[in-house]
Amino acid sequence: MRGEDLIISVVSIWEIAIKRSMGKLKVKGDLLEPIRARRIPLLPINEHHALFVERLDHHHRDPFDRLLIAQAKVEGFTIMTTDRHFARYDVALA
Repeated sequence: MRGEDLIISVVSIWEIAIKRSMGKLKVKGDLLEPIRARRIPLLPINEHHALFVERLDHHHRDPFDRLLIAQAKVEGFTIMTTDRHFARYDVALA
């Protein structure tokens, strides 16, 4: 996949920052530097994403993952994941 085909949700950055601050994830350095260096666009959270979450079945309880699924559904994006729970939703996966 080419860099211009990627977009990173701020939801992912938020989750990484939380887990890193709790010591659950070891990621060194500036989280945004490699994203900016590759000019990968960021997807902000908007009201449509937030409201779509209530329409999702409760196959998955992780609020970050549910918001990522909602963003993909609203925007028509494909999610890159190895999380098997995502397959229970009608969302494109890679």
